[in-house]
Amino acid sequence: MRPTVSPNPGYLSFVLHGHLPYVRHPEHEFFVEEEWLFEALTECYIPLLVAFERLQRDVVPFSLSLVLSPTLISMLDDALLRQRYRRHLDGLRQLIRKELLRTRADHRLQQVVQFYAQRLDLVEQVWRATDGDIIGAFARLQTAGHLDLMTCAATHGYLPLLRHPPHAVRAQLTIAVEHYQHRFGRRPRGIWLPECGYYPGLEQELRRLDLRYFVVDTHAFTLARPKPPRGYTAPVFTEAGVAAFARDAASSVDVWSREVGYPCDPHYRDFYRDIGYELRDDQLTPLFRQGEARRPSSLKYWAITGDTDEKRPYQPEQAMARAKEHAADFVDKRLAALRQQPPAKVPPQIVAPYDAELFGHWWFEGPWWLEAVFRTAAQCGLKTIALQDYLRAHHTHAVAAIAESSWGENGYNDFWLNESNAWIYPQLHHAAEQMRQIAAHGVRHRQTRPLAAQAARELLLAQASDWAFIIKSNTVVEYAVTRTRNHLARFNELGAALAPDGTVSAAFRLERLDEIAALSPIFPALDPQVYL
Repeated sequence: MRPTVSPNPGYLSFVLHGHLPYVRHPEHEFFVEEEWLFEALTECYIPLLVAFERLQRDVVPFSLSLVLSPTLISMLDDALLRQRYRRHLDGLRQLIRKELLRTRADHRLQQVVQFYAQRLDLVEQVWRATDGDIIGAFARLQTAGHLDLMTCAATHGYLPLLRHPPHAVRAQLTIAVEHYQHRFGRRPRGIWLPECGYYPGLEQELRRLDLRYFVVDTHAFTLARPKPPRGYTAPVFTEAGVAAFARDAASSVDVWSREVGYPCDPHYRDFYRDIGYELRDDQLTPLFRQGEARRPSSLKYWAITGDTDEKRPYQPEQAMARAKEHAADFVDKRLAALRQQPPAKVPPQIVAPYDAELFGHWWFEGPWWLEAVFRTAAQCGLKTIALQDYLRAHHTHAVAAIAESSWGENGYNDFWLNESNAWIYPQLHHAAEQMRQIAAHGVRHRQTRPLAAQAARELLLAQASDWAFIIKSNTVVEYAVTRTRNHLARFNELGAALAPDGTVSAAFRLERLDEIAALSPIFPALDPQVYL
């Protein structure tokens, strides 16, 4: 199915939210949770980069907003993690070679393994061509006018639950802006609020940092006062002058829904069937070490097929064809929705935000689909535009007080504050109060400043919303609990190292500070004065 060619009735704005929690464990030679980054690189960020560069090469007009969280940037820029990713690729290459031999008698599976071998070739080519600097490659696409790179809170703290004391939120935002400026040589204009978590008054903190726009869920506009005159098809300005864009619910259902969304098509790759859970230990080496707990290998040979255990072998050509069909359907629906909008001086806009890892990791065909959407949109007159560019072109909008909200389950704070994880917040709030005193000592005493800066890093990492999310999701709960407790314990240890006069206690070994700093070297330029 092909969309109808028509004059541009409005705009389509994709926002991809790229984030991973800061997982770096130099104290271990191998650490399973570091695989989160390696899988995301191989399945999501490099394939997205390839798709964007292919569009640029073919002179296809495209533009979108891409969020790169400070923790994700820090990991992608980290020399140790880059080295370990290279080791991961080598292990995956050797496993594929073994699989080519093991499946040679099964023509259908052999074709799938050959597809993975060619795909890994492409990933390695990109890694070598960029010298591992994937962030720099995205920055070049921003310079070329295709990407609007947005920032996020420093460690993805869920801001509505950190607002007391307010300097905890201010630090999360300020450190993120300073990190972005250091990495890209410019200040960010837009910010992704973690989990789209908004509360009234937050825009004042954004304005203080000259952040001009953010994204909220649809019901933030539905419950706004006064009601936005154009619904969610145009941004509104808050009283602080910062623009809020609302998520389009229909676009979300088409792509996110497990029941009716595109990713559940039977031709697409089954996410859950992975040889990491099916083969013998000796067949999985060297990607897996002997006796290691089972985990995904990234090699999945089966299509979704349907609600059955009897799966068909995955056929990439069929899946790619379906991705193009779904792209055409998506564009056609967005065009129809835009045409239904009443005439206005400013063209309507549909904002479609998603987690970036949906594209390639959770939905393997996602990068193909996204590339096809941009190609189809260009052919039929639907203009894609980044949030920043929309504001530049159309800067007169209604003013409204939007409602507290998130894009989480039930639309508010439930997922990050419930019976499973509520124990976290009293400790975070107490530590944030203590951090002001520690920072004050760090400003007065040069000897204390490195200790205060590391205490801030431990607090920031404990505040990451990922830990509460994981605990509620009941996935790797032990790891999330351990991370939260370890960061708070190190924060308390550093706080206790201060003598009554504000200097470092003689009983505290400075070598211990070096040990702690080596575990969490994020934000090397952090100034603890941000808490004052």
